Amino acid sequence: MYKHLIIFLALLLSGCSSSDWRDASREPAGLALSPLTTQQAVIEVYAADAFGWRGWFAVHTWLAVKPESASEYTVYEVVGWRVDNGEPALRIYQTATPDRYWYGARPEKLLTMTGAKAAELIPRIAVAADEYPWANEYRAVPGPNSNTFPAWIGLRFPELGLRLPFSAIGSGFADNDTGLTE
Repeated sequence: MYKHLIIFLALLLSGCSSSDWRDASREPAGLALSPLTTQQAVIEVYAADAFGWRGWFAVHTWLAVKPESASEYTVYEVVGWRVDNGEPALRIYQTATPDRYWYGARPEKLLTMTGAKAAELIPRIAVAADEYPWANEYRAVPGPNSNTFPAWIGLRFPELGLRLPFSAIGSGFADNDTGLTE
């Protein structure tokens, strides 16, 4: 019995990242449509394994939008340590590279929408972000967390066709908002 427990703990600890999050890669993955060569409006959603041992079973998701002819994307993502620092959990920022590694984990593109449909949704997504009910809250489980915001946007705008992976723990928390009237 103890032999199995020791083996399990050894495997668990060997899989934990000994790297510091400050040294982990945040390089672009080369998945995003370039804002310098793509003139049309773009909406993209990404997922990457969570940092450290959490990445065994959970992902971090974020949303990026680029209006027509814009030279940068607006990225919407929720991060918990911001709340610990007295800042909103929902972070909104501009970048030419919305597909950066999530602290060492290569992202996967979950969705790309371009053209007129994206152009019509982008300003509505910006308004919805201002209405996000958990912008100042973060709880890893059951949420709200980084997966709650993209899931909440997906519920508000079913025309996105957004499907988050099973490992997007906390995405179901988005169902707790009763104000989903469009």
